[in-house]
Amino acid sequence: MSITRRKFLGWLGAASLGTTLGTTAHAASNKEFKGYPESRGVLFDNTRCIGCRKCEQGCNKVNELPAPDRPFDELSVLETKRRTTAKAYTVVNRYEKVSSPKAPVYSKIQCNHCLEPACASACFVRAFSKTEIGAVTYDESVCVGCRYCMIACPFEIPTYEYDKAFTPRVMKCTMCHPRVIKGLLPGCVEACPTEALTYGKRDDLLRIGGERIRKFPERYVNHIYGENEMGGTSWLYLSGVPFGEVGMREDLGITPAPKLTSGALSGVPMVVGLWPVLLTGVYAINKRKERIEREEKQLAVADALEKARAEAESKLAEAMEQAKKEKEAAIEKAVNTAMEEAAKAQTEETADAPTEEAAKNAGEEDA
Repeated sequence: MSITRRKFLGWLGAASLGTTLGTTAHAASNKEFKGYPESRGVLFDNTRCIGCRKCEQGCNKVNELPAPDRPFDELSVLETKRRTTAKAYTVVNRYEKVSSPKAPVYSKIQCNHCLEPACASACFVRAFSKTEIGAVTYDESVCVGCRYCMIACPFEIPTYEYDKAFTPRVMKCTMCHPRVIKGLLPGCVEACPTEALTYGKRDDLLRIGGERIRKFPERYVNHIYGENEMGGTSWLYLSGVPFGEVGMREDLGITPAPKLTSGALSGVPMVVGLWPVLLTGVYAINKRKERIEREEKQLAVADALEKARAEAESKLAEAMEQAKKEKEAAIEKAVNTAMEEAAKAQTEETADAPTEEAAKNAGEEDA
């Protein structure tokens, strides 16, 4: 079976984590990172969310995403649990069965922009980057399509453009990074009519969240989700019900993803530094095989076209000959019919005309 260029580059990149024999491979990051001092984030308070989907609409607009199958004011979509897709960076779900008399409860889902992103740790070409301002961004120009990021993400957020055969991308929320660096708010935050979303410095958001919990302990769970989960995230959550009841994982712990993988990767001997040589040979063989297959297909197609052309010409000639014969037969039939009709008419004329003797007798009688 042949391999694609993208698959080969993926293998090559994996093999090239180290380049010299005797050294060891390391994860993209194996040091705990506490976040950039001025890092921004978003605080989502589900006690204020009314499930209006305005955040979805705002996200769709500012990111110029395709229009959804059903309009944003169609709230019946909340009857089905949804997840993010390549065409929807954020979604709101409704939860009826919760331990609160204020049901239903709504929860917003999007990329959490981890302080130490699992997607970036798993990506050997560094297509993902944690920016100083808070967002985890993606560079499609270096992505090889391995989709390890999708497997690594504990929140199951990155999605893939499977419907684009030649230029697929990994798609997820960008925290509106292009807007934020211009001093604008993320699209979802700007669109929220109930202030369920608050944008600002992560440290400030933690203080705001903590103050709300202290002032209204009966309203909130005594925890800010994302403060420490998986080493911390830039997207933070307040909830009036246990987080597990609104579809959020509570089994992640506080250890960052890179720290979980660095030990295993550091033990891989860099004999794999020789892999590029082997894979280059494999790639060359496969490329030659692909070229031969392509040439054979071209010859087969050309031969089939030639046979089809010859068959078409033969059928056309037969059809023309048949048409000629039918035309001649039709003309001959028409001529014969005309001659028969003319002869019949002449016979009838002769029968109706008086004979010479009858005319003579008629003349004598008149005299």
